[in-house]
Amino acid sequence: MENEKQGAEGVRAVVRALEILLAFAKGDRELTVTELLARVNLSRPTLYRLIYTLQECGFVTSEGEPQKFRLGPSIGQLSWAWALNLDVARVAKPFMDEIAAKTRETVAVFTPAGTTRTCVAEIPSTQPLSFKRGVGYSEHIMRGATGRALLAWMHLPDSQFEEYCQETGLHSQRLRKELELVRANGYATSSDELIQGAVAVAVPFFDGGSRIAGSIGVFGPSARLTPARIQEFAPLLIDAAQKISSALGRSEA
Repeated sequence: MENEKQGAEGVRAVVRALEILLAFAKGDRELTVTELLARVNLSRPTLYRLIYTLQECGFVTSEGEPQKFRLGPSIGQLSWAWALNLDVARVAKPFMDEIAAKTRETVAVFTPAGTTRTCVAEIPSTQPLSFKRGVGYSEHIMRGATGRALLAWMHLPDSQFEEYCQETGLHSQRLRKELELVRANGYATSSDELIQGAVAVAVPFFDGGSRIAGSIGVFGPSARLTPARIQEFAPLLIDAAQKISSALGRSEA
């Protein structure tokens, strides 16, 4: 009974926190505590407790005296990922089909979301030995070919780049040199990094604002994805990525 009570309290807190976020209507640049209290059925102490938790997670920010609250960067991150993922999987599908038919390997599309990349579409290889992760799989953006294909064109601030390196235990200078090579070649590769024996090659694509929108990659065992095959597959991926970028509204490759 005690666990059920705690669970109910936790759910209620989540619902109340979401009500605070939903209190921001179209055109609301910022709201005071008094304005928020008029829109949600919460006591002032409860409102402060929940909104400070939301602030710690980046869902709201505050400034001024009296304090005024705005929706934070985490909201933008979620809305961008949601809107983008609705289109990317659909737009990429015919180009993924072409690559899958030509390579007979697993083909997947990933989109960035903060420190991670998430698989939004995948066509698994039908060959007996193959590698796949599935739609919804997430991994740190610094790891794997599909992650570094994104990272190479994201232009992170130095402090954020160093922070990501510390999170993943990667050597920053070595990674910077690798990303320079990725940009020069137009594609990223990985071998034995996340799965022993797995090789991947990936290419980024962009949206209508020329922002990095995602990456498309081919995955397979090292016995088949030899350096020669990677050189063969990379142009296919580059061509597909350019077509996806155009379909997403990018005017220049």
